[in-house]
Amino acid sequence: MTKFPPRLFVDCSLTSGSIVRLKKPQIHYFINVLRLKPGALVLLFNGRDGEWYGSLAKCLDPISVKVENIRRSQQDPSGPSLLFAPIKKGPMEVLSQKATELGVSTLLPTITDFTDVKRSNYDRIKAIAVEAAEQCDRLNIPLIKPPKKLNERLQVWPENTMLLFAAESGFAKPINAALRDVKDKNIRMNWVLAVGPAGGFSPAEHEMLRNLPYAVPVGLGPRLLKAETAAIAALSCWQSILGDWENRPIDRNGE
Repeated sequence: MTKFPPRLFVDCSLTSGSIVRLKKPQIHYFINVLRLKPGALVLLFNGRDGEWYGSLAKCLDPISVKVENIRRSQQDPSGPSLLFAPIKKGPMEVLSQKATELGVSTLLPTITDFTDVKRSNYDRIKAIAVEAAEQCDRLNIPLIKPPKKLNERLQVWPENTMLLFAAESGFAKPINAALRDVKDKNIRMNWVLAVGPAGGFSPAEHEMLRNLPYAVPVGLGPRLLKAETAAIAALSCWQSILGDWENRPIDRNGE
């Protein structure tokens, strides 16, 4: 299998011939970790301009990358958003990493009745998402919205968007059956997947969610799942049925 050059997310615009000045952590990664030499080939993306080939500039200080030619054009995010209750640091980092790998377009931290963690380091969460996007061949990183209370999040709901929420109690179709119903009916919608904190959604929240015309309760099996596991499971099911798992990058293996 062809080994691709290392990928790097940058905030600046990317055009042929432009110079991207690297930050200290990026320089450390390229020079001290990967031990790249001047002239080494790298890949750059910024979530707007596609993915570009570049090379480590030989004579610039600080060390920079010269942008050369485009490899892939930008694509719009196609994955669902993820509504989740903030959790402890370690599981939260796992959630950010795996959600990015599974194609989440937007992360929606949401305070629920049973949420224990009221504050999180969202700069760190974004950094984890950036690292995951660099490693998993994404052309963008998830948008991370500021935290809101659940009722505030639901008050302003985007049009043409369905909410698929993990229901710990009451009637709910298995998630695969609910998603296949959507696929069979060829319903074209945007999606938000929602998972609660440890302990799930409260009885009052369950009632509120079930009364929403755009909400679909689903079951995630007979076992009690941790919040981050529930998010990964729901995203995996969505991608396998409504998402992009039928697409594989086989056309690029020969590069």
